[in-house]
Amino acid sequence: MVESVEAPRAGAVLTVDLGAVRANYRQLANMTRGACAAVMKADAYGIGMEQVAPALALEGCKVFFTAHLEEGIRLRQLVPEHCAIYVLHGPPPGTAKECFQYDLTPVLNDPGQLHEWRTVAHKLGRELPAAIQLDTGMSRMGIASTDLAALSRTSDWLQGLRPTLVMSHLACADEPGHPMNDAQRRRFDTLREVLPGVPASLANSSGVFLGPDYHYDLLRPGAALYGINPQPGMPNPLRQAVSLRARVVQVRSVCEGDVVGYGAHHVCAGERRIATVAVGYADGWLRSLSGRGFAFVDGIKVPIVGRVSMDSMGLDVTGIPAERIVPGAEVELMGAHQTVDEVASAAGTIGYEVLTRLGSRFHRRYL
Repeated sequence: MVESVEAPRAGAVLTVDLGAVRANYRQLANMTRGACAAVMKADAYGIGMEQVAPALALEGCKVFFTAHLEEGIRLRQLVPEHCAIYVLHGPPPGTAKECFQYDLTPVLNDPGQLHEWRTVAHKLGRELPAAIQLDTGMSRMGIASTDLAALSRTSDWLQGLRPTLVMSHLACADEPGHPMNDAQRRRFDTLREVLPGVPASLANSSGVFLGPDYHYDLLRPGAALYGINPQPGMPNPLRQAVSLRARVVQVRSVCEGDVVGYGAHHVCAGERRIATVAVGYADGWLRSLSGRGFAFVDGIKVPIVGRVSMDSMGLDVTGIPAERIVPGAEVELMGAHQTVDEVASAAGTIGYEVLTRLGSRFHRRYL
């Protein structure tokens, strides 16, 4: 376990179980006959790329994805040289040489990026690796079918490039019965015919659970690695990787009619005990949890009362033994009694947003 003397000074402690991340990777990798990558974008979904990437490399992961070039440059320092790193947004204009310098493989999403990467290959006098992303209906990233048709009519459209992967992204993979999943898979099979023999990738975290028809040569899980449920509404088959405990700053008794928090939105209906804990929206604890979310004290659910403010929030701890809730004591915000997906549901969002918003003010422990 990585620990520091700064832990008692922090308002909250975020614990990341790297063993759980590795176990999730093993489980996902064992579901396919092909290879399994790991998506590291947004600082490994907010839990720390510097710690997660080496752990996954030790587990045998050889392919990684980031969103931005800068993330790829950081990642290159963390994993062995033989690992492939793909940059999902491709090379920003004028940065193609940096991709080459740091041995990063861009994911080319439009004719402009394709042209720029070909230009760099021509200047260097060598073939350069590239992934080609195809838009199969999400209208977000990837070469549109009309552009692909126009490009492929020219025999030299890939001159100077060595395609190492052809990929697309599913829009509704977390809804197994949605007809768009099959429509995108079929469209992907049609469009990738212009790249015969190139390894293919379609499945994101939820896509892995759509079955072998979606697996192709490479899986691209991200959120599932970190414990977010890839099958909403069903039991989570993966291990929770993140827990969060907040420290109590103050405890006070309040009377009927007293107000808790900004805006006077919470008015006490009787005598209550209110604990103020040192977590707020500046830490990434969503303001939408005001009056809707919960914490746990020794397995007992206690509600958030009043508005979540910048640095703190109130909990109604009436009935909890007084000796248990004192300044410096900890309460559970995520962990054994409340998953990241349950927090997200209370906040009216998704687990992705909860994890990626978790701020830098927490003390972090890595197990």
